[in-house]
Amino acid sequence: MKFLDEAKIWVKAGDGGDGVIAFRREKFIEFGGPDGGNGGKGGNVIAEAVAGLNTLIDFRYAQHFKARKGGNGAGSDRTGAASDDVVLKLPVGTQIFAEDRETMIADLDQLGKRVVLAQGGDGGFGNANYKTSTNRAPRRADKGWPGEERWLWLRLKLIADAGLVGLPNAGKSTFLAAVSAARPKIADYPFTTLHPQLGVVRLNATEEFVLADLPGLIEGAAEGAGLGTRFLGHVERCKVLLHLVDGSAADPARAYRTIRHELAEYGHGLEDRPELVALNKADAMTPQARTARVKALSRAAGKPVMLISGASGEGVGELLRALADMIAAAR
Repeated sequence: MKFLDEAKIWVKAGDGGDGVIAFRREKFIEFGGPDGGNGGKGGNVIAEAVAGLNTLIDFRYAQHFKARKGGNGAGSDRTGAASDDVVLKLPVGTQIFAEDRETMIADLDQLGKRVVLAQGGDGGFGNANYKTSTNRAPRRADKGWPGEERWLWLRLKLIADAGLVGLPNAGKSTFLAAVSAARPKIADYPFTTLHPQLGVVRLNATEEFVLADLPGLIEGAAEGAGLGTRFLGHVERCKVLLHLVDGSAADPARAYRTIRHELAEYGHGLEDRPELVALNKADAMTPQARTARVKALSRAAGKPVMLISGASGEGVGELLRALADMIAAAR
């Protein structure tokens, strides 16, 4: 399934039904009087966060959503039928913005959360509503009120317990494939991952967490370089960060500082998230290189660094245990 994390849609709530002018026509009742009923309410357009979705691809080609008009009133004081609501099923983590792309209308950050995007119009009054002691035969009925309509932007920010960050080719996709059932594309060139991948990591029968493989960041990403800030928004939802550094690179400390700088430049508190640092590709380093690069990276990060290999599995179990403990503390 193709991943899409932004879409523009048009929603239109249903208009209210019209009130009617009607009079009683019964034998032996000389002055029947007005009995025109009111119109029914138009349908709302509602957004709901549902499980099982992690993309907005359904809104790539179907962009217009319109609720039905309320039923018109009828004689004998019959009110028109209210129309059904149109419910848009969205992934958990979707943010809904106005057309200016800055005014947030709703944040569907919890499963089952619902919000009315466009309110249906009320039905118009029939002439029975205008009957008074001095106006016994009113000939006035109102049209239904129009339903709201607007353009909206949907922006998905995936909700994951931990987010994989690092420079391109740090081995993030290989690591995700090794610890979960996810099957991201893996190749020996940068920017293999072009959209976020989610995987569920199961430590045992009772412990599991969601891990997100985010596309590789490069220097200047916070200003739009490379894949830019498009996928940095997904990091906002992650409780902790797993920072993978390519151990086969010449200067892993510089690679670490580059990513940390981009997270700080982007803001939104990303630089303050709990972080676990791991030097990946241990299988591609000599024993001397392992010691030197772990020491240099630990000095740059100011914290202990774990040595792992996503390809061979070395140190992966200990890393997942530490990551699960960090997630539990963050929760």
